[in-house]
Amino acid sequence: MKKILTFGVFDYFHIGHLNLFKKCREYGDYLIVGVQNGAYVSQFKPDHECFYSTEERLEMIRALRIVDEAFVYDTLCPATMEMTDFDILALGENHFGKRFDEIKKWCDTHGKSVIRLKRTPQISSSLIKKELLDKYSRTLENTDE
Repeated sequence: MKKILTFGVFDYFHIGHLNLFKKCREYGDYLIVGVQNGAYVSQFKPDHECFYSTEERLEMIRALRIVDEAFVYDTLCPATMEMTDFDILALGENHFGKRFDEIKKWCDTHGKSVIRLKRTPQISSSLIKKELLDKYSRTLENTDE
């Protein structure tokens, strides 16, 4: 059995997240999803506030039939990789830089494969959040008239 690991915040769950999980299943038959701790996200992205708590996001991910296992993590690092048993790590096409180079090196050293998966075009949690705020702002403007 091939176990595949992917990770993310998964706030404002959308079709792009589901597509990611489906793509992961093309490479493995057991899907493990890491859900990033909201408190950790807030530390490093002070302007980002998760809509759902860490526990709520974890519960939603665990409820999906396509997901076999889910856990909470703070940051993607070798210690996080050691938290679970997996064969393949699925990174996004935009996951580059020192931290991801470290993870790739760790995977290579420990006999794990790394794949890069494309994003679903024109959808993201940030885009959804922006559109919701824009619609809310327009609604407020219309009620002031």
